[in-house]
Amino acid sequence: MPQLLGVFALLCAASLMVGASQLHWAGLWSLSGDAWLTLTASRLPRLAALVLTGAGLAVCGVILQHIVRNKFVEPGTTGGLDAAKLGILVAMVVLPGSGSWVRMLAALLFCLLASVVYIAIIRRIQFRNAVLVPVIGLMYGSVLSAVAEFYAYRHNILQSMQGWLMGDFSRVVQGHYEILYLIAPAVLLAYVYAHRFTMLGMGEDMAASLGLGYAATAAIGLLLVALTVSVSVIAVGAIPFVGLVVPQWVAMRRGDHLRHTLPLVALGGASLLLVCDIAGRLLIYPFEVPIGLMAGGLGGVLFLLLILKGQR
Repeated sequence: MPQLLGVFALLCAASLMVGASQLHWAGLWSLSGDAWLTLTASRLPRLAALVLTGAGLAVCGVILQHIVRNKFVEPGTTGGLDAAKLGILVAMVVLPGSGSWVRMLAALLFCLLASVVYIAIIRRIQFRNAVLVPVIGLMYGSVLSAVAEFYAYRHNILQSMQGWLMGDFSRVVQGHYEILYLIAPAVLLAYVYAHRFTMLGMGEDMAASLGLGYAATAAIGLLLVALTVSVSVIAVGAIPFVGLVVPQWVAMRRGDHLRHTLPLVALGGASLLLVCDIAGRLLIYPFEVPIGLMAGGLGGVLFLLLILKGQR
């Protein structure tokens, strides 16, 4: 934990220093001028958005993994991200003048309903293995994604949808990211329920024998996941793999007791997203690669390495 905190602090400092315009730290002492404006209006909001989004998506992944009892699920492999996109598109067409809050609520509702349907599908499969569950989720998500793209095509917003919903932090500035602060209470509430989510991972029968209300606890977990996913998609777009890689890495080293590991999961998710963002800003400097692409590429490689290490 101390080592990870040190790495996280270094990544935060690097995130503040990297950008298209050079930040002159000597000019910050005057608390005015271009350097101060760049720091307060762009760099600090971007850092806060990265930390909140990374921590929230990682916690979402570990909650879903305990509810479904499968290590290979996250919002991107259960249809949650695609359902949130569809909800935003429906809100844009039905209520064209709606703001971020209305679109967030629509994304939350669609994501929550899609997660409930996915779990209902999984529970009806009598014989399932570790690979079948995420495969079904990927097929389910592909159907939702196809519906969303067809809906956007019919209403002539397909091109704007593809650019807007891809994970990208370049649009994060002061006044346009504050909705992400809703992730903080969601993560804190997940920690309060950490022991109960751990019991969910033992199975419905075992959880019931321990006096846990299985359905109510699972509903709370799905609501926290839907809130975090909808807020992150509406603010910065869809970002894959964070909720898949980080919980796997933590579980391999510290186990599955969430009361002990959830802070590590949140810190690891924030650190991974900071690495992806810094790499994306440096790769084709002074331009930047959208973080959705960086997280997909780097997260996929890390997940493959974790699988190979687990097999060994």
